Amino acid sequence: AEMKAAVDEAQMWGVKVAAHAHGAAGIREAIRAGVGTIEHASLIDDEGIRLAKQYGAWLSMDIYNTDYTQSEGKKNGVLEDNLRKDRELGDIQRENFRRAHQAGVKMVFGTDAGIYPHGDNAKQFAVMVRYGMTPTQAIQSATISAAEALGRSDIGTIETGRFADIVGVRGNPAQDVTLLERVAFVMKDGVVVVKEGGE
Repeated sequence: AEMKAAVDEAQMWGVKVAAHAHGAAGIREAIRAGVGTIEHASLIDDEGIRLAKQYGAWLSMDIYNTDYTQSEGKKNGVLEDNLRKDRELGDIQRENFRRAHQAGVKMVFGTDAGIYPHGDNAKQFAVMVRYGMTPTQAIQSATISAAEALGRSDIGTIETGRFADIVGVRGNPAQDVTLLERVAFVMKDGVVVVKEGGE
């Protein structure tokens, strides 16, 4: 009831609500309350997947994190017990990502940035592809789908009247999504801020 009241109040003000939820029960209750996006959604179950489809909730599942934590955690001082838990939870979350995607749940790109260095965010794309998305679907999760989840009509696609926030790579990321890890060109609001060659 409290979550529903918070969502109702937010909607009155035109504000979207996101829930940080790992556990199956919390995910289900947040979706029933009308929350727009579920962050992590690690332990989502069949009922949660069904509810997400029914209510049109978006899942933002940060499934790259485990790769970084497992490769760098020990040298960063993470205890073995925590690394074990991370491995176990990461495997479950990734399989649940695959199941939710196969079921047709709306998915949005989410990285939980801060767990790993900023700038590594694009490594999430390859993991999304490894667990069932096509490269195009993974890219759309960070562009047009993200815009839709946020209720924004000024971002998400390249067309007249939208912000000109564009990245460029050498090659076709719809064939090799890892190209997005090596951006050669960045335009922000129509202004070039990074250009291969150091500009």
